[in-house]
Amino acid sequence: MTLNANSTTAKPAGQLFVVAIHIGNAGDITTRAVETLAKVDTILCEERKNGSRLLKSLGIEKPLLELNEHNEAERIQEVILMLAQGQSLALISDCGTPVFSDPGKKLLQLLFEMNIKVTPLPGASSLMAALSVCPFDLEEFLFIGFLPVKTDQRQKKLSQLKHADYPLVLMDTPYRMQRLLQEVLQTFGKKQNIFLACDLTTPEERLYLGPIDEILTRTQNRKAEFILILDRPQKKLF
Repeated sequence: MTLNANSTTAKPAGQLFVVAIHIGNAGDITTRAVETLAKVDTILCEERKNGSRLLKSLGIEKPLLELNEHNEAERIQEVILMLAQGQSLALISDCGTPVFSDPGKKLLQLLFEMNIKVTPLPGASSLMAALSVCPFDLEEFLFIGFLPVKTDQRQKKLSQLKHADYPLVLMDTPYRMQRLLQEVLQTFGKKQNIFLACDLTTPEERLYLGPIDEILTRTQNRKAEFILILDRPQKKLF
């Protein structure tokens, strides 16, 4: 069989690099992450402002494409087309490791179904940083992540966890940190032992350990990026 002059060989699909960046301290981004961001065709970011700031700090100029909770469903087809055309893309979040409690899951699911290569670049993670310095027995734990926004749904979820057999890991936005601490106190009791890691890797980093009523007093009115770990709920200090 003879190929005519107009025939071409299909270009292989590109790949998506899921790139962890730093949390707060810019020195925590890996060399591999910087090299990858410098060589890909386009970078997918949560917010253009944050993505632009990162690239400027690294001296990298690349096209940015926003992919967040507001547009992921609509943007996926555009991203898949770019990959199908052979482009290489990097996915970053505003900080730390992408997809984990961040946008990107729908995209990853489709890429695996289409056999388009996905490559993770590990690095900074607020969860792993907090776990590494938490003194609780964490051989097994339950990652709960973000609670629902509505009050009744939050209370219901926490009530379901009241008698859990494992430590619990919770997250929320900085402006809801105090609200979450109050909710945990009301549900688990004022002597529930907790570990609270705030603003990890930044100059404002603070680690708190003790009964939740004491931690609430020490963190009054503070807003922070945080990871909250509850010791096994049935292990209370009386």
